[in-house]
Amino acid sequence: MNESRNKSPVVATYSIGKRLSKRIALQVFVVLSVLSVLIYCAAHMLMERKQRTELTKKIETIESIIREAAADGGYAQLSRTASMMALRRPGTRLDIVTQNGDTLYRDPDQAPFVLSKHTQSQSFSVDLTRYNIGVLNATFTIDTEQDTHLMDDFFWTLLSVPFLGGLLVGWSTAWRVRRELRPLQVLADQTKKISPQHLDARLSIPVVAEELAPWVNQFNALMDRLQTGIEQLEGFNADVAHELRTPLAALMGNTEVALAKNRPACELRETMITSLEQMRDLSSMINDMLFLSGADRGALARRGEPTRICEIAKKVVEFHEFALEEAGITASVEGTAVAAVDAPLMQRALSNLIGNATRYATRGSEVCVRIEPEGAHEIRVIVENQGETIEPSLIPRLFDRFFRGDAARGCCETHHGLGLAIVSAIARMHGGRPLVSSENGVTRVGLTLRAA
Repeated sequence: MNESRNKSPVVATYSIGKRLSKRIALQVFVVLSVLSVLIYCAAHMLMERKQRTELTKKIETIESIIREAAADGGYAQLSRTASMMALRRPGTRLDIVTQNGDTLYRDPDQAPFVLSKHTQSQSFSVDLTRYNIGVLNATFTIDTEQDTHLMDDFFWTLLSVPFLGGLLVGWSTAWRVRRELRPLQVLADQTKKISPQHLDARLSIPVVAEELAPWVNQFNALMDRLQTGIEQLEGFNADVAHELRTPLAALMGNTEVALAKNRPACELRETMITSLEQMRDLSSMINDMLFLSGADRGALARRGEPTRICEIAKKVVEFHEFALEEAGITASVEGTAVAAVDAPLMQRALSNLIGNATRYATRGSEVCVRIEPEGAHEIRVIVENQGETIEPSLIPRLFDRFFRGDAARGCCETHHGLGLAIVSAIARMHGGRPLVSSENGVTRVGLTLRAA
């Protein structure tokens, strides 16, 4: 116990906000990187298609001009036309050779025909057989350096997008997470204010998130159970102190009187017998309190083989036969049911119920034990007696520990008020609940049992 109380507080090993921000930033970086690669590949394909289209259109124009020049003047006109055409196509280069491999035309190696290392070329042939020239083979090259620089700039732009996007998303996520997690800090501050002196404090925030609502509700429910348990414990301790004080005072008083002067052995023997009876009552009370304590900690009944509840009831009635005859009361058992129960506990519960009914039943009446199924999985066991009607204000407290009505205190001083509390505990140990009703001079007290 002391070791658990002296444990150091839990030390945080990571921050939800920081971890979430980093992971989202990394995820955004990966997604943007993939998208950037796809966009760059698509742009590169579109650029190549544009270059090929441009190259094809210019070659078609050159072919048309060559055919017109061949039709107008043969080789001589072709050479002149190619030279004149060169001035209108800067950044390109044209080489034309005959079918025999002789150079018909070649752009000079000077500006504007000196190209960069980034080029796009295409070879083509022009059939001029109808003009007695034959087939001309040509190579047309365009300079793509400007497009290459554009794609390089586009590449570096796309490369920066994942980094900038990841950083911006990470920062904005961290800021947003801090704002959204503020209610947790509010709840933590409220939790610090809960103490043994302020057990009624509960967690509350103006706007509760859907994810936080179960935690807040469960914590408040836990505090309700804890407060109820502590209040019951305090009341139990006060009741125990009150109940033990009287027999202990009587025990001490008898002993002091016996020791005040020399007394005959017979008187001392009577004093010792009285003290022994009082100590037996104390021992019985302590055993009952230990039993109730175990039931409060969640102890369950040890169910045996299926048993007829009426047989248990008849044995208990037979045990109380002398007390019933002395009170001028008869007893009967009605109904039957079979269930796996803890027989000793069931006998104890029935004994308390019959004993309680015997004390308060009208002389000449009958105490009846009624056993009947309730639903598909429960059994109801009720002990009914005729007598004074219990005041409605007292009914909710009948199963409280050490509770005794005013009428009971006067005539039943030997009973310490734990009988019905034990009945309630036995009902809970069998998955059931206590029952009580009192009207028109008929009182019914009992319990339900959940069939195993």
